[in-house]
Amino acid sequence: MVSIAITGSPAVGKSALANLLENDGWNVESVAELAKQFACEGDYDKMMDSVEIDIHKLAEKFIPNSDQNTIIDGHLSHFLEVDAIIVLRCEPAKLRTRLESRGYSEAKVNANVEWELIAGTWSEIVEFENRCTDSRIRFK
Repeated sequence: MVSIAITGSPAVGKSALANLLENDGWNVESVAELAKQFACEGDYDKMMDSVEIDIHKLAEKFIPNSDQNTIIDGHLSHFLEVDAIIVLRCEPAKLRTRLESRGYSEAKVNANVEWELIAGTWSEIVEFENRCTDSRIRFK
């Protein structure tokens, strides 16, 4: 069986894709839920209005179930031990609209749009994952 991380900036469509795959029979795990399950939550970040996740601790504790195909959904999922990584991207203007519709603060919206502009997730993968190949598919 295979484990696949679906990652990217917040609001690019990770959970939407994960839900489609779950409806198709895949087991879906959320990084946020895994962090709770394995006691890997950190302090509350007031500026970003979110709980920090000790992803390195989670990476040490979490082992995907080898008995079923598993999707790991979350913007930090690429740090976990998986067989493949899917990075979703979004045009920054569209991303800004999505983030604002979620009621995020201006600081959080700007930080996430900037992260997308500089391809932050992709840069992390390239830096930490020497086994990656670059295969891109563009959807409109």
